[in-house]
Amino acid sequence: MEDNAPITMKDIAKALGVSVATVSRALKNSPRISAAKRELIKTYAREHQFYPNMLAESLRNSRSKPLRVIGVIVPQFTHYYFSSVLDGIEQTAATYNYQIIVGQSGERYEREQHLCKSFFEHKVCGVIVSQAKDTVQYDHFQQLIDYGTPLVFFDRICTGVNSSRVVVDDYKGAYNAVNYLIQTGCRRIAFYGASMKLEISKNRYNGYKDALLKSGLALDERLIRYCDNRVDAERITPEMLQMAHRPDAFFAVNDDTAIGILNTVKRLGLRVPDEVSICGFTNNDWSVSCDPMLTTVEQRGVQVGREAADILIGQVEGRLPRNKVERRIVKTQLIVRGTTR
Repeated sequence: MEDNAPITMKDIAKALGVSVATVSRALKNSPRISAAKRELIKTYAREHQFYPNMLAESLRNSRSKPLRVIGVIVPQFTHYYFSSVLDGIEQTAATYNYQIIVGQSGERYEREQHLCKSFFEHKVCGVIVSQAKDTVQYDHFQQLIDYGTPLVFFDRICTGVNSSRVVVDDYKGAYNAVNYLIQTGCRRIAFYGASMKLEISKNRYNGYKDALLKSGLALDERLIRYCDNRVDAERITPEMLQMAHRPDAFFAVNDDTAIGILNTVKRLGLRVPDEVSICGFTNNDWSVSCDPMLTTVEQRGVQVGREAADILIGQVEGRLPRNKVERRIVKTQLIVRGTTR
């Protein structure tokens, strides 16, 4: 057996001096195998990270043709951006006659780890993932790669793992948005961002910072907040607006946060955009249903999903080499609407 190659029932049988049929029956809890021998075989399988191919087993017992299945992990189903990425993945997968199985990490490392293990157990042909916010250990991703399972990151990439990825030009998107706010006369621009453990957060912050500095504006740490959702934006923004030199603009890491800012600014009686300009990042459905409609950076989630699926399927089918990291960047576009001057 090659180093890092997944162990097989044949390997277990050879190591324990039993037949492959005995291993198979033991793993299925067959009463034909003694309890002691079943436990011995199961323990060995667990210790050597053997997982039976449950998907293949179910297909063998059906009359349908074997399915080509891609595992997808998203942080949240309800987030507009992730649902649009799923749309793009599914479109491309269907074109090549693949199906997708989708799991939600809920922004939790433990759930993400479990999903990777489950996908490996089911022998999916590859995995597409956007990592959870609190993921700081990457063994579960590296294990997929070590066992020969193609892995493609999107949006939230894992810099600790050398794997293919699809991202939008977060830095340029943020830079262009903040530069536009400056060009329209804004001088005290607040930044609401996500955890700096995430590469996208670093890139959007750096775009914000560089736009200020290249325009000769000072970076004021008091205008920078960790805030990436509507509830927190509505809680934090009143304090920001009570500052002696309050912000005259806000750049938010996503549209949900930007709309929380908008709601608060209007509730406090300030005029948008005459007194306060607001810009988001995503261009979700809510951005055109608020009043005024939200200026935002178009993130093109569907295209991101298409590109991620194209890379993965290309690696599975041999059109792209598995040992080469594929990096693709999807361009963003500033969509100017009513919340900016």
